[in-house]
Amino acid sequence: MKRRSAVKTIALSTLSSAFTFPVQAFSGLKEIISEDQNSYKSNWENWPDMKWVGPEYWGNRLQDWEIVNGKAQCVISGPNRTLHILTHQLGEKLVSFKESVKISWLNNQLIGKKDSFVGFRLGAKGKFADYRSSAVFGEGLDVGINGLGRLIGNDLESMDTIDLNQEIELSLDASYENGKYTLDLTAKPQKGKAVKFTIPSIEPQVLEGNISLVAHTSKELIDESNPLVAFSDWSFGGEKLAFNPKQFFGPICFAQYTLHQGTLKLTAQLAPIEKIVDAKVFLEIKSDAGWKKVGESTIQPMARTAQFRVENWEKGKTAYRVGVSIPLKTGVEDFYYYGEIAKEPESLENLKAAVFSCNADYGFPDEEVSIHVAKHNPEIAFFLGDQFYEGTGGFGIQTGPFEKSSLDYLRKWYMFGWSYRNIFRTIPSAFIPDDHDVYHGNVWGEGGKVAPTDKGWGYIAQDQGGYKMPGEWVNMVQETQTSHLPDPFDRTAIKQNIGVYYTEWVYGGVSFAVLEDRKFKSAPKNVLPAEAKVQNGFIQNPDFDIKKQYDIDATLLGDRQLKFLESWVENWTPDTQMKAVLSQTNFCTVATLPEGSLIDEIVPRLPIPEKGEYPSGDAPTIDMDSNGWPQKGRDKAVRIIRKSHALHIAGDQHLASTVQYGVDEYRDSGFAFAGPALNNLWPRRWWPTVDAGHRSIPGKPKYTGDFEDGFGNKMTVYAIGNPYKTGLKPARIYDRATGYGIITFDKMNQKMKIECWPRYVDPILDPNGQYSDWPIEVSVDDNYGRKAIGYLDEIRVVPDAKSPLLSVINERTGELEYKRRIPAKGFKPKVFSEDSFTIIVEDQKTGLRAEKNGLKVNSRTD
Repeated sequence: MKRRSAVKTIALSTLSSAFTFPVQAFSGLKEIISEDQNSYKSNWENWPDMKWVGPEYWGNRLQDWEIVNGKAQCVISGPNRTLHILTHQLGEKLVSFKESVKISWLNNQLIGKKDSFVGFRLGAKGKFADYRSSAVFGEGLDVGINGLGRLIGNDLESMDTIDLNQEIELSLDASYENGKYTLDLTAKPQKGKAVKFTIPSIEPQVLEGNISLVAHTSKELIDESNPLVAFSDWSFGGEKLAFNPKQFFGPICFAQYTLHQGTLKLTAQLAPIEKIVDAKVFLEIKSDAGWKKVGESTIQPMARTAQFRVENWEKGKTAYRVGVSIPLKTGVEDFYYYGEIAKEPESLENLKAAVFSCNADYGFPDEEVSIHVAKHNPEIAFFLGDQFYEGTGGFGIQTGPFEKSSLDYLRKWYMFGWSYRNIFRTIPSAFIPDDHDVYHGNVWGEGGKVAPTDKGWGYIAQDQGGYKMPGEWVNMVQETQTSHLPDPFDRTAIKQNIGVYYTEWVYGGVSFAVLEDRKFKSAPKNVLPAEAKVQNGFIQNPDFDIKKQYDIDATLLGDRQLKFLESWVENWTPDTQMKAVLSQTNFCTVATLPEGSLIDEIVPRLPIPEKGEYPSGDAPTIDMDSNGWPQKGRDKAVRIIRKSHALHIAGDQHLASTVQYGVDEYRDSGFAFAGPALNNLWPRRWWPTVDAGHRSIPGKPKYTGDFEDGFGNKMTVYAIGNPYKTGLKPARIYDRATGYGIITFDKMNQKMKIECWPRYVDPILDPNGQYSDWPIEVSVDDNYGRKAIGYLDEIRVVPDAKSPLLSVINERTGELEYKRRIPAKGFKPKVFSEDSFTIIVEDQKTGLRAEKNGLKVNSRTD
């Protein structure tokens, strides 16, 4: 008989949705749903073997904890491996509590080693007062049994020892009296005499926070091949235990979706339950009659995703839930993750987008970001790369074997989702993985080739181009982050059978071109002369002039993506009113370093200035990780993109900026917004040295105006979010110009409003709290700023049309000059030569199409 878990319903206050979302209380939480919510007992014996320990737990690391034969096993012998209970914490009440667990010591080689330890961690606290921070980073008081068989805790140890070759029940009785706690530990073997040990005089605040199991060896004793310990029958109780049934994670961790031309694509991210036989994943939507199943899916074995596709989606705002049925020994259980498919804005309604990138773990779990972003009521979200960094969550990276490295990635990816899932739970979103998402400092993909790591993992490998991790692993990353995007423009795989995802996404009247900046790009070390002495994309020879290398044979986007961009510029759906490009990084290098710097390794160590201070002596950098290089490829891309009058939206730079690109002249192309970092690992800056004749943007600091970047690319800087001292703590977060972007596409007026917000500012309480150079309003006209030599005849009236589509074609070259929406009356097309032109005016809604040929410049002014 199928059993159903009890369900409690709460309103998620950080969401803009009008729906309430049920929170599933699982069979594993059956004891805490009883009348005594302050007690708990583990349920591992009812689960099948799997590489996950259950929804109530967080393991450090993910790949180090498994359920084996009904027990939670730490499958490695290594430092500081912990398994946290998420639903219970030690609270502030000054009362007693108890805890017990059965321990099977598995690594016989570590018996007799004092620096090995298993037991409890009490009062674990992270950097922030949040159970998630404590689960990942929590330090506390460790008590238990070391490899000598002695009970230990608070730098004390028992004189008596216990036999580690048999199962041991470790129990803790914590009592409060006269302002202090006393901890009584007992280790009871299956056979023989119990060992008891008392730890006196523990301050009450020490015993506040998370509780976890611990398996630890010193670095000198690491043994990756043999498990250290198996735990079973973990239980605890007492009024000091605070219970929150919402604090679970998995087996469905989060989900993201897009809606494109009537096709809904949704990817659910699951925990590692892929080996559970007969586990079924399904998608349901809410109707008046209840929940209706609209799809089923299998679990992708490495990415641990389930993908759903629903054609002919014509619904408005609709609640959804992703469910998975798991056969436990006690019966089949259904687990759910709830969200909402938003109503797509009409083609002429405003569309508000939230923009994110560069997410180190400094602020994890970043709750203020979700809360503040929700107050803007965005309708779409873009996460444009570096969703995490190699150091996220501690422990560095594990690059093999493949099974372990995939779980290593998933732990970091889960942390990202744990932080931000409430942003994209109820609105569609796009994700673009960047270099750190695939364990690179920088990546020049060179069409998917292998980056050899036989001589080292760092610069020596990545400077050769390609991917350091195997193609199958890269595909796993892309599966988790991009499989919900609309279908690729050309899905042909590249080297190592690595898939592609560059595509068009039309939503709410805006067409977004989603690019892959890195995948086809040449590695500079492979194409520049050896005398350049390239290291990590920087030229180490100060006498080498990169500006003279314009015609070098180097690839940026590659022919396939250029073909896609050409097609995207020319093809407009009837609902498309505007266009924008999404990519990892921008087409120029907006950064400076102290003059003479040859590489940017010093960036994290540079002093943060006071607000209003202007550091002197900086010069533009020559960083070939940006799309400012190769210059010729950059100019090709910008020339194509500007034909659609598109805004460019990017991440990666760790420095918020709004610039206007120039190719032949300053301001002859479109605008670009690179958003700030969510958590800034690499606080870049823009403090160019300017002379007395420099003209800044009126009313803006002297770092604005016309500049050339280090490659000679023309750019006009309108806004910069430089780091400065805020006086807020932790400075590592708030002094590094962190935050997010908000872009509003005003389709009726053909304008885009760009906002740039510090993450700590509440936009309701402080509506003027943006970084000082924003907001900026850009028109569609501004996104092709090239100066006209003249104008064609005025298009006076297009009957019954709200926003007709104009194409201007050069008859001599046969090329499209540009394509855009225009007002229904009173528009003069600008042109850039004395050639003859064809114009085509279309109203796709009514089928009206008018074409005129042989047109020449009629006036010199608009």
